[in-house]
Amino acid sequence: MSVLSERLVRYEELIPCRNAFIDTRSPGSDQKENFTIIGPGVAENPDQHVHIAIPHGFNIGGARQPPGCLNSQHSHLTEEVFVVSQGSWHFTTGVEGNDAVVRMEEGDIISIPMDLFRGFENVGDGTGYLYAVLGQDDPGRVLWAPQVFDMASDYGLVLLENGGLVDTTLGQKIPEGVAPMPKTSAEQIAQHRVIDDEELEQCVVRLADFPFSNNTALTQGTDVLEAPLIGPSSADEKLGETKLNWSHGFCVRALKFKPGAFITTHKRFEEEVVYVQNGSIKMLVDGEALILNKGDTFTTPIGAARSFAQQGDEVALIYVTRRGDTAKAPEFID
Repeated sequence: MSVLSERLVRYEELIPCRNAFIDTRSPGSDQKENFTIIGPGVAENPDQHVHIAIPHGFNIGGARQPPGCLNSQHSHLTEEVFVVSQGSWHFTTGVEGNDAVVRMEEGDIISIPMDLFRGFENVGDGTGYLYAVLGQDDPGRVLWAPQVFDMASDYGLVLLENGGLVDTTLGQKIPEGVAPMPKTSAEQIAQHRVIDDEELEQCVVRLADFPFSNNTALTQGTDVLEAPLIGPSSADEKLGETKLNWSHGFCVRALKFKPGAFITTHKRFEEEVVYVQNGSIKMLVDGEALILNKGDTFTTPIGAARSFAQQGDEVALIYVTRRGDTAKAPEFID
């Protein structure tokens, strides 16, 4: 096995966890699949498979859900970003999920601030998939809305203070010296904001509104278009800012390749995770060729020489996540 293959996760090879969280048996939430692609993630089940454990300064995950399946209301200790890879989705805010709602379609991106309870539901006709980025190497634990604890108890699940999950229906017992997680209090709820639909829409960038340009440090003189999605403006990259411009600890860009388009060999100086939304891309990394297709994730070694070339007849759209609020300019190799 090559070093690069250890950094590649094919969509069809994703290993799901179907009981990652306390709401795993709650009606409407009992069919979701969670994926930890890079980093430890926030799963409460120690059996959750981690595909790539290399620290990046952020975590990459995924959620796959059938129509009508929802993820219960919760909040995080770090920034949480979703790309709608497949399907149509509703994102809701508020401890009961009735403060604000926004509908998102394939290619759209949302960044949900830490001080918001959020949930999401597949409202499309087929299986939906979300690609997710969470901040920091250790993104901490999930804070669940109070009603999630009540429903979990009805189905024999107990969340522990150390973040573990006990399934009493399997004969598991609460370990000695470890207390159950207290139900989320009114004081904790009060630390979260209440927003409306218009404010939630400000957390979204629609695919149709991506500010694509081929005059960036990476794409100048090519037929490739680049758009900043997450993070402040970056003078080194010749990228402006979008409305998702607050500090995340990582930045996200979109690259759009017309048929035949390519980017020549260059180096980057941060962790660079490539996710294919549409089409196919050929990467050459230190001379080794990789074909990436829809749903594939690849993390490029820092300092490795890499190039990109579109493959096939379909326009390729990829999302790139790098450590830090901004990245250094690429260094092209003659």
